[in-house]
Amino acid sequence: MLLVKLPVDHTTSIMDVLDKEAQAILNLREEIKSSGESVQEALELILSCKGRVVITGIGKSGIIGRKINATMASTGTPSFFLHPSEGLHGDLGMVTKDDVVIAISNSGETEEVLNLIPSIKRIGAKIISIVKNPNSTLGMKSNVVLSIGDVKEACPLGLAPTTSTTVTLALGDALAVALLEARKFRPEDFALFHPSGSLGRKLLLTVNDVVVATNKNPMILGSATIQEALFVMTAQGLGATSVVDENRQLQGILTDGDIRRAFASGMDILNRTVEEFCNTRPLCIEQGVLAVEALSTMDERKISVLPVLDEINRPVGMIQIHDLMNLGL
Repeated sequence: MLLVKLPVDHTTSIMDVLDKEAQAILNLREEIKSSGESVQEALELILSCKGRVVITGIGKSGIIGRKINATMASTGTPSFFLHPSEGLHGDLGMVTKDDVVIAISNSGETEEVLNLIPSIKRIGAKIISIVKNPNSTLGMKSNVVLSIGDVKEACPLGLAPTTSTTVTLALGDALAVALLEARKFRPEDFALFHPSGSLGRKLLLTVNDVVVATNKNPMILGSATIQEALFVMTAQGLGATSVVDENRQLQGILTDGDIRRAFASGMDILNRTVEEFCNTRPLCIEQGVLAVEALSTMDERKISVLPVLDEINRPVGMIQIHDLMNLGL
């Protein structure tokens, strides 16, 4: 690929755009600070909504609307995006009288969005608009108007939506976060909507989930020989085995380290019993504990395996620190 060398350094232009967009957000902040009744009304309308938040917009406003929808949906505010054109051809059937519609239009005069309004009003849903001019057609037809103010686009031609979309997105994020706080949305709730993400794994994955996934539970009677224990440990590949009595109650844990130390002392131990060399006070964990807590414990205590016990002190599995790390915890 041929690298194009620019004759002029445009870093100043980039910083200028960032300054304009940042200042526009700060201007909106000050406007809300001095007169935030509309924002409060919008929040109360959404929080009292028995249905969902329906976000609509077209073009760049539609793209911003999709992002606001994604943020709200993942932070406890049920919502979906409605494309205006699709809405006019049947998708308005998804809107109910219990919903709140957030309509985004910089000018407030977007034809496709305005054409939705009569049907939305007949359905009975409330309308919140995000516009530049509160006296625009969309603004005048809304129950609540959120004005981003007379922002000037960072585009030197004044044509490409730049500052206006940035400010609208920031306002949408602010609404979503305020709703999150009002609903007392917790990290556990967020994880519930993101089960495949790293946060979801940290807040939802239990030790028992790991046990089920790895299916490893080496056990041996305390009366068995060290040689028999080695066979069990090798078969499971964990370098350790739980030591149990006849009722499968945990007596201790035997690791390859215990065996190596005995060999190093010159002892002939292959035909000696497991209970002579096992650790009778091992660190264990219950199956309902979060996997991330197990990992923290193992890291802190510098151990590589943990027996997992049920409510009556019987081993139901054994987890290895590498299994937890491979899960992205």
